[in-house]
Amino acid sequence: MSTESKHRSMAARLIRVLCAVVAALVAIVLASAGWVAYATAGKVYDVDDAPDAPVAIVLGAQVRDGKPMRFLTGRLDTAIALMAAGKIKAIIVSGDADGNSGNEIQAMTDYLIEHGIDPEVIIGDDHGIDTYDTCARAKETFGVERGLIISQRMHVSRAVALCDDMDLDIDGVTAECVDCNTLAVVRNYARELLARPKAVLDLWSGRDPMVVSPPVDSLETITNP
Repeated sequence: MSTESKHRSMAARLIRVLCAVVAALVAIVLASAGWVAYATAGKVYDVDDAPDAPVAIVLGAQVRDGKPMRFLTGRLDTAIALMAAGKIKAIIVSGDADGNSGNEIQAMTDYLIEHGIDPEVIIGDDHGIDTYDTCARAKETFGVERGLIISQRMHVSRAVALCDDMDLDIDGVTAECVDCNTLAVVRNYARELLARPKAVLDLWSGRDPMVVSPPVDSLETITNP
């Protein structure tokens, strides 16, 4: 076989391997998306249709100069609407208090208070590093048994699926992202697709959250004074 033929053969084999890897990755993403869809069927609502629950969990996101950015603002506005409608008694703001963009918990708490939410009904979870950790800590640290979880539509489905697998009775409530540009939306959808296989791996591993805290009774005090 000539040198040129060998090079062509090697290139063909490399292309076949790359195609197989891409096909496997696509299959994994689709399978994890299917799991999320199955696990959350009938468990994601708009604000008006959301059921009553003792608590709503707001998932953290980027902040800027101590203020929530558009995705996070949409989630907080949804929690405010649920509280105004009398559908919840408490709000857990869960995120990274030491995040790359700033203290998500402080920014969320300040925003809620500025918009009329009683600080006595706000509980901060400084160590909701990712969605898996938020669900695990909601159960193990804050004693959540029944609640709502708030994020944009695609993300909230994964959150519900994760909490459901941990035997939490959680429904999702979708948040809008007012004035979000198309690029930001596309980027977040792409990120979410890649996050779903990780969620499956987290559940299979049964790992502890990155920060394990002792149980606290703050939610019980608010919901059953």
